[in-house]
Amino acid sequence: MKTVIHFGAGNIGRGFIGGLFAESGYHVTFVDIADPIINALNEKSAYRVRTASEPQQIFEIHNVSGINNKEHPDEVVEAIKDATFITTAIGPKVLSFIAPLIAQGLSERLKISDEKVYVIACENQINATDLLKNDILEYLDQETVRKLTGRVYFLNSAVDRIVPLQHNEELLDVLVEDYHEWIVESSTPIPEVKGMQTVSDLAPYIERKLFTVNTGHAVTAYLGYLAGKKKIHEVLHDPDIYQDVKGAIKETGAYLIKRYGFEPSVHEKYVEKILHRFQNPMLNDDVTRVGRSPLRKLGPQDRLIKPSVEAEKFGLSFNYLAKAIAACLRFDVKTDSEAVELQQKLRESGVTGVLLDVCGLEKDDPITLAVAGQFEQVKAANQ
Repeated sequence: MKTVIHFGAGNIGRGFIGGLFAESGYHVTFVDIADPIINALNEKSAYRVRTASEPQQIFEIHNVSGINNKEHPDEVVEAIKDATFITTAIGPKVLSFIAPLIAQGLSERLKISDEKVYVIACENQINATDLLKNDILEYLDQETVRKLTGRVYFLNSAVDRIVPLQHNEELLDVLVEDYHEWIVESSTPIPEVKGMQTVSDLAPYIERKLFTVNTGHAVTAYLGYLAGKKKIHEVLHDPDIYQDVKGAIKETGAYLIKRYGFEPSVHEKYVEKILHRFQNPMLNDDVTRVGRSPLRKLGPQDRLIKPSVEAEKFGLSFNYLAKAIAACLRFDVKTDSEAVELQQKLRESGVTGVLLDVCGLEKDDPITLAVAGQFEQVKAANQ
C-alpha cells in the first residue's frame, strides 16, 4: 500500500486532506506533537468524518497511524523514505519549524531511492509550498539539491473546506461541511487522489478562493463581532451585514474578473454559493474563532489588504473592503494574542501607524484614508 506523510493531525488534516488520501487507498501517517491524538490514531487506526449537511454523510476512515515528531523524529525520517506524498495542514507560520525534519527525510530518501515524491503544503496561504520549499532548501547541501530534480516535486495548492470547532464524543471524529475543493498546480501528471483537481496555472484559483472564501469569512466575522453576534450563520441573518459582506466579495470579484477573465455570471454563482455555505447553521462556527489572528489577516498579501490594493490599482471600488478592514482593527478579543497585540499597536501608533506597520500602506494611500474614515464611523457606532 502506498503511503502519505501528513504533517498536522488536527481537524483539517484528518477531516480533509488525510481523509481523502485514506479514501484513495493510501496509508496515512499523521505527524503531530499532540500526544492524545497520535496515541488514539495508533490505537484505533480509524476514525469517522461526518458532514454538516442534511442528510448527513458519514465516512469511515481507515489505514491511518501517527508519529509524534518531537519525541520520534527518526521515525518521521524513516517514513519519508517510502512516501508518495508529503503534505501539510498546520498553518503557514509553522512550516519553517518542520522544514529541517522534511529536509533530513528527503536527504536520506535520495540516498536510496529514485522514486518520485510530491510535497504539497495545503495551507490558506498563496504559494505556501514555495515557502516550505525555500525553508527546506536551507538545510540541504548543493549535491542533495541537485538530486531533487526529477525526484522531488514541490506543488502549490489551493484548499477549501470549512471545519468548525468540534464537540465530538470521539476524539478522532471530525465534523466538516459537505463542500470541498482541492486544486494542485502541476504541469505533468501526478498520482490520482480522490477529490484532488490538477491545473497548470493555480494563481486564478488560489486567489479566487482566498479573496472570496477567506475574505468573505473574515468580513463576516469582523462585522459580526462589532454587531455583538456569536455565530457566523447568525451574522448573515442581518440584512445590512449580509449586504456588506456580499459587497466586499463583489469588490474582490471585480478584481478577479478583471485580472483573470472569470466569466461574470459564473463568478456571481460562485459568490452566492460561498454565502450560502456561511449560512449553514450545522457548522455552528464562532465569530471569534473565524476572526482570530487579525494581524496575520491584515498582512500585505492576505485576504483583506491584497485585494484592496489590487482593486485600487485597477481603479475599482474598495469601499466595502475598507469598512471590513476598519472592523478588523476593532477586533478586541482578550483571549486572542494577536488581537491583544493589535489593540496595543493601535494605542501606540494609531490607525495610520498600524496600516503602515502591519499592512504596508503609506499614510497617504487611498486605502489608508478610506479605512481611517471608516474606523471613526465604526468607533462612533459602537460607543
